[in-house]
Amino acid sequence: MTDQIPEEPRLPRVKVIGTDGNAFALLGRCRAAARAANWTEDKIDDFFREATSGNYDHLLATINTYFDVE
Repeated sequence: MTDQIPEEPRLPRVKVIGTDGNAFALLGRCRAAARAANWTEDKIDDFFREATSGNYDHLLATINTYFDVE
C-alpha cells in the first residue's frame, strides 16, 4: 500500500509580466484572479494585508507566493 500525498491546490494564475507595473493595477489583477478562483473574502483580505504591509518588492514577493505568475 502506498501512501498518497494530497496535491497542493493549484494557485490562481495572474498575468503581471508585460502589464502595468503600478501597485494598484497589480492588486486589482490579483483580486480578480482570486475571485475567479473562488477565494473567500477573508482569504483575499489576508492576501491584501500581507501584500500591502511592506514596500513594492514585498508586494511582488507576496504575489509570487499566493499566485502562479505569468
